[in-house]
Amino acid sequence: MSASAVQRIEAGGTGSLDAYASLGAALGLRTELLFVDARNQRPTRAQSDLVHAAMGELEVRRMLGFGRLAGVDEPYQHFQFAGRADVLAWSVDDRALLHIENRTRFPNVQETAGAWNAKRQYLAAQIGERLSIRRWRSVTHAMVGLWTRELLEEVRLHRSTFQSMCPDDDSAFSDWWHGKLPPDGVSATFVLLDPVASSRRSIGHINEALSSRPRHRGYAEVALRLRPG
Repeated sequence: MSASAVQRIEAGGTGSLDAYASLGAALGLRTELLFVDARNQRPTRAQSDLVHAAMGELEVRRMLGFGRLAGVDEPYQHFQFAGRADVLAWSVDDRALLHIENRTRFPNVQETAGAWNAKRQYLAAQIGERLSIRRWRSVTHAMVGLWTRELLEEVRLHRSTFQSMCPDDDSAFSDWWHGKLPPDGVSATFVLLDPVASSRRSIGHINEALSSRPRHRGYAEVALRLRPG
């Protein structure tokens, strides 16, 4: 199989039965075929995005460990803009807010940019209104990407787009990650996270991602390592 075919399937595209069987054999998996009526099919635990969930669990556990208040999948709406924040952490007394957007892949970079920019613009004010905070002293937006070759290739292909979305260094996020609160101001940064080893790497600029050595090949490899049993 060509590398492009493998990457397409790993990103959620369709392939032939032969392709799926070949990938399963290469990964040491047993290939199974299930016939279902799609109209009656309900998502199962095995079909859920366990990698995305593992990233959120790691981040929330770390924030709670430092005594921060945290929320998962928090909804927000500002007129026509509506969405959910993957992970939030905050300190009411210090008026500090951390917003994390977890990304395992980038199937549509343009849609990612639209949703991310809307959250950067409106999310903090919405959450502040909910918590009776008129103005945050510190707001940190962090786009956290799965530390894979697959994701880094997308970053490399859209380098300027990611530079515009995440123009700031990692200092504010690093403060949150180590249990401190960042100084006043608003920042947006890009971070790599490995939920298997529970480790992260902040990168101040997209240029550093270009030279970063990936921890895993792709989403499928991380999902295999995280799957119970």
